[in-house]
Amino acid sequence: MCCLCSACILLAFVWDVSVPSNGEGIYEVERKQGKNNGVRRILHTNGFKYLDRASIITLVDMVKPANPWHLCTITQVEVKSILKLLPIWFCTVLSSVVFIQMLSLFAEQGAAMNTTTISNFHIPPASMFAFDIISTSTFILLYDKLIVPLYIKVTKREPKPPSELQRIGIGIAMAMASMIIAAIVEQQRLKHAGSKNTRGLSIFWQIPQYVLVGVSEAFVYVAQMEFFATQTPDGLKSLGIRLSMSSSAMVSYICSIILTTVMAITSTNGEAGWVPPDLNDGHLDRYFFLLAALTAINLVLFVICAKRYSPTSFENRAENMEMGTQEQANEA
Repeated sequence: MCCLCSACILLAFVWDVSVPSNGEGIYEVERKQGKNNGVRRILHTNGFKYLDRASIITLVDMVKPANPWHLCTITQVEVKSILKLLPIWFCTVLSSVVFIQMLSLFAEQGAAMNTTTISNFHIPPASMFAFDIISTSTFILLYDKLIVPLYIKVTKREPKPPSELQRIGIGIAMAMASMIIAAIVEQQRLKHAGSKNTRGLSIFWQIPQYVLVGVSEAFVYVAQMEFFATQTPDGLKSLGIRLSMSSSAMVSYICSIILTTVMAITSTNGEAGWVPPDLNDGHLDRYFFLLAALTAINLVLFVICAKRYSPTSFENRAENMEMGTQEQANEA
């Protein structure tokens, strides 16, 4: 049973216990009472105070030895820090809606464009995904060596790169820009499809949107994994990494719901809808603009959640290691 679940069970027995505002009377195991095991204790926070009741020392606990089934340590209760991550996680799930478009609608858009280049060489629409991979890999490699020093030089600030939350916000903004560019490209494609030169717009016009999505992925996914790994307790690092990866797993269902809803609304009265099998009969540009608007709303929600977020406070790692070394010396 996880620490948070056991704390919630204890709430049924101590619900009427009042929580002190100054954090006094809260139970925590001293270092000398147990092994260190390299796990840092979590400092007390004021969020989700109703969960603190599970760690309040009552009169019964003062008379009898601490029972782990009757009293939680503050470190166990502070696993509630996982709950603080959920709003950030929800915003990253919505931002991944843009990334999934490369595997579906971007390829369909490319198939409706002119894929023939010089010497009649045919470019498979799905191969344009290579620009996303190249831009993502290049950005990750150059971030610390070129981009961060250039950012410091331009802003003339102290050598402090953007935080994880700031990088996620930048990535969401770039994802919104990529959807706007994709919509503009689709408008131009429809104009060429309506002229005599059918499918005259070259597929290379898709390169900017692929590059922007790739850089956006580098911002969001890397910062997202770092953020969840650093903000989860030492014993739950795998859970934090799974949270960061689950956003890309859930986005397929969200995209399916959005597309189904849009087609149900726009295909009434015998109309083809925004995303029909033949894109020349639809308005894929409007769908991309809709995704850009949803991403903008998601960006606003993310900024609000990021400003309200309070980082999890751990004890000093150096002090933690010193305590562990001292315990091993005493045992020897």
